[in-house]
Formats: sequence, C-alpha cells, structure tokens
Amino acid sequence: MKILESGKLESEQGKERRKLSWKDFPGPLQGDGQDVVSILQLVQNLMHGDDDQQGHRRMQYVGEQGHMALLGHSLAAYISVLERERLRKLTTRILSDTTLWLCRLFRYENGSAYYHEDDREGLVKMCRLAINTHYEDYATEGFTLLSSKHPVIYQSAACRPGLGQHLCSQLGLPLSSLCIVPCNTMFGSLHQMDVALLDKLIRDDRESGKLPLLLIANAGTPGAGHTDKLSRLKELCVQYNMWLHVEGVNLATLVLGQVSSTVTAATKCDSITLTPGPWLGLPAVPAVTLYRHEDPALSLAAGLTSSQPVEKLRALPLWLSLQYLGHDGILQRIKHASQLSQQLLEHLKTLASIKTSVEDELNSPVVVFRFSQDNSVRKFPSLGCMCVYLGEQLAQQVPLSGVDVVELEDEGTCVRFSPLMTAAALGTQENDVAALVEKLGEMIPVLSCTLRFRQDFKDEVLQQASLSYIEDQSWPGLGGARTTDLDEDKRQYRVERINSDLLKKLMELDTDLYFSDGPEFCEEKNCIFIGMATEDLDVAELVETIVSIGRDIEESGKLFENMTEVVRRGIQEAEQQLQKANEEKLMEEGVLRQIPLVGSVLNWFSPVQASVKGRTFNLAEGCLDSTEPVYSVKAQMIKEASLDSPKSVTKRFPGQKLFRRHGAGSDSVSDTSSVSQLEESFRETAHVQEHHVHIVAEMALSDQRVPEGQETESVDTLR
Repeated sequence: MKILESGKLESEQGKERRKLSWKDFPGPLQGDGQDVVSILQLVQNLMHGDDDQQGHRRMQYVGEQGHMALLGHSLAAYISVLERERLRKLTTRILSDTTLWLCRLFRYENGSAYYHEDDREGLVKMCRLAINTHYEDYATEGFTLLSSKHPVIYQSAACRPGLGQHLCSQLGLPLSSLCIVPCNTMFGSLHQMDVALLDKLIRDDRESGKLPLLLIANAGTPGAGHTDKLSRLKELCVQYNMWLHVEGVNLATLVLGQVSSTVTAATKCDSITLTPGPWLGLPAVPAVTLYRHEDPALSLAAGLTSSQPVEKLRALPLWLSLQYLGHDGILQRIKHASQLSQQLLEHLKTLASIKTSVEDELNSPVVVFRFSQDNSVRKFPSLGCMCVYLGEQLAQQVPLSGVDVVELEDEGTCVRFSPLMTAAALGTQENDVAALVEKLGEMIPVLSCTLRFRQDFKDEVLQQASLSYIEDQSWPGLGGARTTDLDEDKRQYRVERINSDLLKKLMELDTDLYFSDGPEFCEEKNCIFIGMATEDLDVAELVETIVSIGRDIEESGKLFENMTEVVRRGIQEAEQQLQKANEEKLMEEGVLRQIPLVGSVLNWFSPVQASVKGRTFNLAEGCLDSTEPVYSVKAQMIKEASLDSPKSVTKRFPGQKLFRRHGAGSDSVSDTSSVSQLEESFRETAHVQEHHVHIVAEMALSDQRVPEGQETESVDTLR
C-alpha cells in the first residue's frame, strides 16, 4: 500500500517507456501470465498515470488507521480459505466483538448489527423485517397479502432525496406506499417533521384500510443537520405499532460524554444506521445498522443474518480499525469534529451579514450559514447566487475546511460546514477554521458593495440608449449589459461582433474588475457581465467607458463598411475605363496587329508604344487617377508604407487603475481622463488603419500595367 501511494515503484526509464506504450488501453489477456511486480506496476500506472500532467495527486493521504481498514479486505479473502469449523469460530468472534463495541460506543443496549456496503441497504432490510412481522404468512403468500392491506412508509420531507423511491424499488412496492410528511411551518424547527400532521396522516391511513408500517426519522438532516423530535415520534410509533428507524450525522455524538437529549432518544428507537467510515476517516469500511428484534427466524427471513461465514467477514475491516483506534481514539475524533463546529459558530456570530441555521448551538456538529443583506443595503430579489459564489470561493481558497453549498427549502442556498463527514479524511484543524473565518471576513465587504452597486449599475445602463440591461439572477457580480443596434437587417451580426470586440477591449484595461461573457448556461447571448465590486468603484465611469469603447468599435466597423463600398465602386469604374482604353488601342493599332504572326512582323518594322495606362484609386477623394504620376515613385511609397505601421498608444501612469473614485486611493484617476484616453487611443488606431488601407489600395491598383497582347486579362488581374 505504501508503494502504491508513493508511486516510487517505477523508474524514470519505465515512465518514458510507458508514455510510448499501449498498456493503458484495454487489450487481450496474455497467455503466459504476468508476475506480481508487473501487475502492481499496472495498478500504479492506472492510479497515478497522469499526475504529472494534472499537477496534483488524486488520492488523499491514508493514515495508519486507514491501512488497517484496507488490510481487513485482504485478510477477509485470506481467512475465507480456512477449514469450515475454524472459519465459523473466527467469523463469529469478529462479528460478536464488533457488534458489542458499537452497541456500547453508541449507547444502543441489547442490539444486533447488520453490516452493508450501501448505507441505504440497512433501511431496506428493516422494511423487510417490519413486513415479515406484520404479515405472518408473507414468507409463503408473498405480495398477495399486501393487496388487502397496503403498507405505508412515512418519511420526513427533509430526508435525503431519492431515499423513499429507492425503498419502493427494492421492496417492489408502488410509490403510493410512500408518504412524505411535511416539516413544521408554525412551531419548532423548519427542518423537523410535523408530529401533529403525522398523527393525522396515520389516522387517515388506518381509517382507509391501510397499514402504517415504518417511519424514517432524522438525527441530523442531510441539509441542515437538524434532529426530529424522536421522543414524541417514538411514542407515536408505539401507539400505532409502527417501526421507527433513525439515521443522520448527529448519531456520531452519542459517543460523547455530553449529548443532546433529542439525540439520546435515538437509542430507544427500533433501528439506527451508522456510517463510521467518514466519521473516523476509515476508507472502505461498511455502514452498520443496529436494531432490536426478538425473533431470529424473522431476522433470517429479512436477510439480516446469514449462515454463510464469509458474509460475516464484512465486519473484519471495522473490527481491525476499531481496535487500532481504541475507545479514546474514537472519542477524540468525534470530539475534535464537534469542537471545530463550535469554533466556527462562535466566529460567525461576530460577523455582520451572516445568518446561521443551527438547531442546537451547544452541541451541533453541522453549521449552516448564508450571506444576508443588512438594513443599509437595498432589497435584492435573490441572494442565492451570492451564497453560491461565497461557498465556491471558500472551498477553493480553504480546501481543507471541506465546506460545500447546499440548497435548503426555506433558507435557500447556504454554505455547510460538516466536519464529522469531512474532517477525518481531510485532516481539518483549528487553523483551517481560522483561515476560513479570515477569508469570510474579506469577502463580506465585497459582497455587500456588489449588492449596493448592483442597482446603481442597472440605473446607469438604462440611461444609455446604446446599452440594454441584462437581468440574470445566477450572476453574482454587478450585472450584465449589451450594446444595441437599430438596424434590424444587420442587427444580429453587428451586435455579436461589437460585443465580442468590446469584451476583449475591456479585459485589456488596467482595472481590478472582472469581465466575462456570462454564466455557462445563460440564456442571453452576446452579453458582457461585470464581476464583484469594491467600495471605491465609480459605476458612472464604468458605464461611460463601456459606451465609449462600444461607440468607437461601432464607428470603426462602419468606416470599413463604407470603405468597402467605395472601393467596390472604384473597381467597377476602373474596369469600365480599362475596357474603353483597350477599345481605343484597337482602333489606333488596327486589326492586322492583333493577328499573331502578322502583328509580330508589323511591330518589328514599325514599333508602336502602348497607350493603355494603369489606374490608381484615391480613398480620400474617392476618384480614379492615372498611375503615371505615382509609378515613378513606387519604391519610395513602399518604403513609407512599411514605416507607417498601426500603433495604439495608451497614456497611463504606472499603477493607475480605472473606475476608481476621487479620494478612494493613490491610484485613482479622474472620470474624464480615463475615458478621453480610451477615445484618443481608439481614434488614433482607426486613423492609422485608414491611412494604411489607402496606401495599400493605391499600390494594388498602380501595379495593374497592361502588357502588350494581354489586354483581355486586365479586368481579371485588377480583381
């Protein structure tokens, strides 16, 4: 395992050979087989083959406790070859020890354990056990018994998505057997199941001839980490003879000395599902469902126990890891994660514009917070994009914190910090939480300024006739704008070209603002979106600069369009004049000179000077002239043309930033100076380009001398 993690098995020569080989592609099985070193080499190549190109390792560091868990899978395969009686004794000992340790750790007395790879599989088995308990002849009659009395499974609306559908699919039940219980709307947490409404739903189902079968409750909802009122729910299940199953991240806190009473109530429920892998940083260990039931035959019928010793070896990785960590090590990891949550929560209380959604502030392992506008900020219809931006930036800047973005039904988009699920694997420490708070403190003023200037930007854009405001709630910055064109025939082409050139020019400016073409799935096209703003932003100057640059780009485009039309008319006129000159030459020289053999003899005895002259087109005057005045100085014009290359000089002081108000900083500039510099720069560029095209056009037309005997090709040559 150390060799595979370090990537030191392969030599430098081997790396070069691998780059030129086909071993990374599927191929036929070799007939003579391979040795162990070659097979491990192949595994290593598949694990770390492209690390050099990506610049980072794709595996996280696995500690010694992780090595013990991985070793358990190898030992399970090795132990399975023992003789049957010895294997039975060993697997029974492993299963008994692990079940006893887990029941004592999590305060679940007289419980049995079911180990499973999919963390939903334990709940499926509990449903099968409940069905076998309520329908006595289910083992022989099957689903025909369910038609007379339909079973109903109840789950909270705050449960993880797709859980109920998965149960119905695995059990072969229709979706009508699933009942979603809403959360509280008047009293209590907005993420807790409404107990009164649940009572009413159960009574209605019983009156309609249905059988309330099982209730799924949460000890730590997937989104916000809130716990249902388990004591009240347990009383309700006893009243209606229902099975109560609990799952959630807050169950990990049962190992602590001080536990919330709402979470402690889970130890009295019929079954709970634990996920010690992420809680303790153990890779590839199974989830565990602890349950209580008196009839072993029904447990066997539900698939909770097996007579196959190999099935009991699923607990071996967990058996090894728990012994390696010990009681104190397990307690220390859970306690450390809870302390990280408390540390972050204490700092969040001191930050303005941050709202938290925490059920139990004294002992909550999950912290959910969001950015919220204060009274000084104008009302903004949606803060979701700001929270998404905040969560993404925090996850990128402080990756060891393990924060992510969640969507809650009532609060909307929030940032979640759940160290019980991430800290053990990432190695999150107190300094990572401090870095998270520091980064959060830096971003809050930026978000507040952006919200404050967002309406100002919209008002400034709406005042400009050449701009249209783009409303996109998924963009976290100032907003978007787009240049408009009144010519409907060429509107699409012009808008696309102008906005594309405008975005390039804005991105070249010396400013801290971020310019983009918008979100990935933005419905509006050919737009310019501006990112986050700071306190010293001058919105009026920003919009004025966008209008000025867009106007220059549009005028430059119209200049070239007009120039194209003038050149086209000039070429047509030149064709007509050259055709007329050819006809006059034919009349002067006579028909005999046009005959190949006779013409050569006549030209030898009596040479005739060609009278057809070239034409040059003057772009400034828009007229055709003879090439004789310019042909003699052709070399000098070429030299001048090579020296007159387009230049664009922008006058700007070192360190100067655009769009800064007076007094905001040492690098602030005036509103008029930056705009005038941009206008002067674009006008100089347009003037130089016009002069350059004028010279090139004169050169192209001046070269069209008509050699003798090739008069008919003059028009095609000119084109």
